[in-house]
Amino acid sequence: MKNNSSFSFDVKRELSQIKIESNDHMLSECYGMLLFSSRFTSREIVFKTDNVYIAKRYEFLLTSLFSPIIEKQRDKHKSKLYKFSLVVPDECRRIYESLGHTSKDLKLRINRANIEDESLYSSFLRGVFLSCGSVTNPEKSYHLELTVSHKTLAENLIHLINEVEVFDFNPKLASRKGGYIVYLKGNSDICDFLAYIGAGNSVMSIIETSAYKEMINSLNRRQNSEIANIRKKADASAKQTLAIKKIIKLKGIDYLNDDLKALALLRLDNPEMSLKELGENLTPPISRSGVNHRLEKIFKIADSI
Repeated sequence: MKNNSSFSFDVKRELSQIKIESNDHMLSECYGMLLFSSRFTSREIVFKTDNVYIAKRYEFLLTSLFSPIIEKQRDKHKSKLYKFSLVVPDECRRIYESLGHTSKDLKLRINRANIEDESLYSSFLRGVFLSCGSVTNPEKSYHLELTVSHKTLAENLIHLINEVEVFDFNPKLASRKGGYIVYLKGNSDICDFLAYIGAGNSVMSIIETSAYKEMINSLNRRQNSEIANIRKKADASAKQTLAIKKIIKLKGIDYLNDDLKALALLRLDNPEMSLKELGENLTPPISRSGVNHRLEKIFKIADSI
């Protein structure tokens, strides 16, 4: 069974290997990664990831579009963490301003000029997910979230997602440890989002897992129902047997008339039989309600002794 991090890793690996259609899509995806990265200002641009495929994707996009000098580091304490920093301050400002942001901006926002056409939203949201997204293992639960440092940016992101015509859901916003998360819950919503940003294989995996979980749950419900019925039958049979044994002990089996006697002996020999099966094995056979009627008489006799 995969844990949450390994499932997210696989989803991001798939997304990181998508062939980019054009320079516009390349810019949109890169913008999503930069805007929602660890640090994106006119003085500092820092990107961190623990996924080697995302690391390669980010380096490729940034180099292809802006050709900056990139400093790559590996965390001493977290060997899988990749950190990319721009060495030259002027390059930070150049990239920041080329994407329509200035040092005078009071709040970081999504610059729609970089994604003017809705056809670019999928590439942009893919970049956002690669930068700050995660999704739980569908074997455990259905939860996808995007971690955002600024509330305004998180609200911008929700507004943009709501504009996508193929979506019919509203992502939620919550605060967490000084930051914010934009999240989706539910199998269908998460599948729709991942399919939109290009993770088709991961969507199929979620659907297959969901179908398997539903099958197991259905079997469990059926099994639980069958167990409950068995217990109910066993309890009823035990009560009937106790009443019959009481009559035999205190009065003898011949205290019962022939019809009740035949049923009593059949029940003692076959404690597992249902009322219907008891009726079918009597001579002549009687209905289930007929068996129930005779058993009620046996209970009354036992109570009266």
